[in-house]
Amino acid sequence: MGKRHIPQIILYTALILTFLMGTVLPSRAQTTATAHRSAPMYDPATEITVKGTVEAVNQLKGARGWAGTHLPLKTEKETLDVHIGPSWFLTKNGVSFSKGDLVEVVGSKVKFGETDALLAREITRGDKKLVLRNEKGFPSWSRGPRS
Repeated sequence: MGKRHIPQIILYTALILTFLMGTVLPSRAQTTATAHRSAPMYDPATEITVKGTVEAVNQLKGARGWAGTHLPLKTEKETLDVHIGPSWFLTKNGVSFSKGDLVEVVGSKVKFGETDALLAREITRGDKKLVLRNEKGFPSWSRGPRS
């Protein structure tokens, strides 16, 4: 190999490294971010409908300043932690819940740590229904797909 080929080898090596850094590293970062996601994703395949009594209304604060509403729901079989959604979304829709409310919830049953949880898609109290997500699970409060 001659000395005049060395600049070409350096150039090709730099191009290959630049390509790898542009494709492999971002995909690795995305995988890591997804793996550390703290909240489970809505899964239409695990959707169930339950009826029960609200045992409490919990407002949970997140590290980034958000507040979410959770309802421990006592059904015939178990008590589920029902994740309703952002508290501001309920306020915007003029909806509130109280201990003792009888509700029907359609949602995705998931594991949240070691606890069974229900990510609510619809919640009905009496003759009023609040739609929180579409059939695919996309939240009504987000800017994601609405179809």
